[in-house]
Amino acid sequence: MSGSEPEPDDRGAGRMLALGATAWAAMGFATADDPRVLGVVAAVTGLVAIAAWRRTNWFLASMATVAAVCVVVGGARAAAVASDPVTELTAQRATGVVEVRVSGAGRWWAPAGPRPGMWRGTAELVSVDARGGAWRSGAPVQVVATGEVGLAWAAVPMGATVRATVRFGAADAGSGLFAELRARESPVVVAEPDVLNHMVGSLRRGLVEACTPLWPDARALVPALVVGDTSAMPDDLRERFVVTGLTHLTAVSGSNLTLLLGFLRAFAVGCGVRGRWLLGLQVGGVAGFVLLCLGEPSVLRAAAMGLVGLAALGRAGRGRHGLRFLGVAVLAVVLAEPAMSRSLGFALSVLATFGLLRWAGAWADLLARWLPRWCAETLAVPLAAQVATEPVVVVLSGQVSVVSVLANLVAGPMVGPATVLGLITTLVAPVVGSLAVAPAWAAGWFAQGIAWTARLGEALPGAAVPWPASAVAVGVVVLGCGVLVLLAPVVLPRRWLFLGLAGLVLLGLGRTPTPPGWPPRGWAVASCDVGQGDATVLAAGPGQAVVVDTGPDPAPLSRCLAQLGVSRVPVVVLTHLHADHVGGADALAGLGVDLLVTSGVRTPEAAHARAVAVLAPAQHVEAGPGSAWQIGDVRLEVLAAPALGRDLGGEGESSAENDASLLLRADVAGVSVLLAGDAEEGAQTRHLGLRGALDVDVLLVPHHGSGRHSPAFVAASRPDVALVSVGEGNDYGHPAARTLASVNATGAATFRTDERGSITVARAPDGGLAVTTQR
Repeated sequence: MSGSEPEPDDRGAGRMLALGATAWAAMGFATADDPRVLGVVAAVTGLVAIAAWRRTNWFLASMATVAAVCVVVGGARAAAVASDPVTELTAQRATGVVEVRVSGAGRWWAPAGPRPGMWRGTAELVSVDARGGAWRSGAPVQVVATGEVGLAWAAVPMGATVRATVRFGAADAGSGLFAELRARESPVVVAEPDVLNHMVGSLRRGLVEACTPLWPDARALVPALVVGDTSAMPDDLRERFVVTGLTHLTAVSGSNLTLLLGFLRAFAVGCGVRGRWLLGLQVGGVAGFVLLCLGEPSVLRAAAMGLVGLAALGRAGRGRHGLRFLGVAVLAVVLAEPAMSRSLGFALSVLATFGLLRWAGAWADLLARWLPRWCAETLAVPLAAQVATEPVVVVLSGQVSVVSVLANLVAGPMVGPATVLGLITTLVAPVVGSLAVAPAWAAGWFAQGIAWTARLGEALPGAAVPWPASAVAVGVVVLGCGVLVLLAPVVLPRRWLFLGLAGLVLLGLGRTPTPPGWPPRGWAVASCDVGQGDATVLAAGPGQAVVVDTGPDPAPLSRCLAQLGVSRVPVVVLTHLHADHVGGADALAGLGVDLLVTSGVRTPEAAHARAVAVLAPAQHVEAGPGSAWQIGDVRLEVLAAPALGRDLGGEGESSAENDASLLLRADVAGVSVLLAGDAEEGAQTRHLGLRGALDVDVLLVPHHGSGRHSPAFVAASRPDVALVSVGEGNDYGHPAARTLASVNATGAATFRTDERGSITVARAPDGGLAVTTQR
């Protein structure tokens, strides 16, 4: 055999991967819910089959066969979903009585201001009684309940069957769920969990209870690492995991199963278990893992990828040989659960596993020429995983994480001990709770270290670069990852070249990155992407700006101001004192704030006192209607404000405080903008008397697009551009569809920070408005 010919094992692995990719693509198209797409895929499959027959090419014939099977299976699944009565009820947003079996761990969101608490969890429909018909069903659904009803649903044990009145709605695309059920009443238990579900629930509860004394971050992370229970994860920690590329740790993944099976294997071998008994024990370990993690599709995906990793470490060896198992796993998963073919989570799992099998070993060998073996492998694993998954991560997060490899390098050694100790805690806690204290405490230390890594990594100015999720921008990332793969054999074995490039990356972490084309020259108004909150920046002159509200957290605002080139903020305005508008005030400390403007409402008092203290020694003014300032290029006027010294009572976040928001008009370099804080329908209706003053170029849609709005107020503003400052995936339902409809009715172009990142508006040379977005 000549050196140019591929090895037989390489060919076999490549062909198996190709078959897996074929199944993935064919199933994805077949479940697209579009008969035209299905027809095109069927036609292409037929042409491939004809070509294979004419050329007697058995590999092409195999691909055509796999594609044909997937078209049939996927088409049947799509037809079944389309013809299911649940789909019709969802389209009609019907109300009915259902019986469901709670199949997954739900999550409870505590009340926040006027928003009631909310519970969300997965279930399996057992029966439906609606619109004059009754039938049995096994459709997977999501249940959402709020307030006291939500608390009642949160108390339902996993595996119990309950009856309740619900309203049918559409589930998220690509989730594999048939519907989202909005509970209208508390559930009535009609069947208790069976023995198996009771046992699994007891194990999971034991782990959570054993972790209760730990630090808040550790208390949330240990259950997430071991059984995928992310219900206690604070939102700010979730965001930091996204920035640092550690999100794969907050849910069950293939690496979890590989770690657990590796521990089980080592323990069994140490006890003398060999041969078929060892194999049977590992198979039992996989089954136990799936049950413990509730057997949801994401867990089945993790089980498949974990088995691939374990197989690659076994008789097949590492590297390309393990790719054969990856192809088999992809084929099996998409046939077993067609919805996975359209899941970005599945794509991340597959690509990460591919990167580890294809590159991690070879790159570790190259690094080991000048690094200790253990260090080379520790570095190669996150590097290979990031290169393989970065295009999908960009689509999901709208950013490129610069700190990801470093964060994974630091956190990686702590994942194994935290997971294994958490598993020991899980098994011991239901039997002898007192014996679970020690392993839970030890697991908590390692989990806390992971949380500290995420928080410190996210705090670095250059932690992540905002990046557009457009086809062209993602294509650039794909090209860049390809270049890195080609350069790896040149860079990795050369110590000084590698260290020099790594040093440049570390230096970059100390500087706030600027995405391509950002910021545009001459920007006048910027809405910063600060998550679920508001932070508007008005350009006052070179390096100077007025900031209206600060968002909930200092880090995003600091990053936004640095990217905009703002080094001094002479005036800060806080429309009201809720956390999502004042929580980021620390970002402005040291930026030369001379004047702090608030309304006369001082509740919540703690937020008021803290804002004044953080921005000291700035002069503090409580503004009333007619107050106005000229700050460089910015003319700022208060159109409406609550009476000075008004006491709304209480320390919570209420609708009364929302309606007490300052109403501001700013004119900046020929662009007028209206800022109403979180004003709701009552306040917006009162503002209609201002009429002409409301007519502006740009409207910051009040209260993040809440459904509590006045269509007449939106119409009176007559904006050409509407900005919605809102957090991605927020649990408030912002922005509401009816509010967006009111905005669209004005003819305004609408831009959302959750979709576009930070947004700027400027006056264009032709007299129109120029809008630029980060992504």
